[in-house]
Amino acid sequence: MDLARILKVESVSRLQPTPPRMVQASQAVGDAVALMRQQEVGCVLVCQENTVVGIFTERDLLRRILALGKPLTLPIVHCMTPRPVAVHPKDSIGSAVRLMEEGGYRHLPVMDGGKPVGILSVKRIVHYLAEHFPSTVYNLPPDPSAVQHEREGA
Repeated sequence: MDLARILKVESVSRLQPTPPRMVQASQAVGDAVALMRQQEVGCVLVCQENTVVGIFTERDLLRRILALGKPLTLPIVHCMTPRPVAVHPKDSIGSAVRLMEEGGYRHLPVMDGGKPVGILSVKRIVHYLAEHFPSTVYNLPPDPSAVQHEREGA
């Protein structure tokens, strides 16, 4: 099966999203950072009364906390990305890639019936593509528009 067809047919669940890590909206940023470090993940979902209200990523930490000199004791609700764009486990990989590209996201919550069931990362997608289409992925030139017309070397 070719890459374009796989992206349309295969579902997000095929990528085996990582289990969601969650913190409460009232918790401190430092708690979220500690959880992210402990679990070796790039984001956590922010919940309020068992409902996802936001996502907090490494990018949020850099831009909204460290760059502005804010304390890690600040409640995470003040620096998270609210109402994150999410995908369903049955959505196509292609639709997830499109959402990530259009929104500039590196992580998408995977939600089923309003409940978080995973986190889909760019890293997961790249690993999946490299595993299933190695000749396509590894044989791409760094710049597809740059084609070498003459043989290099002697």
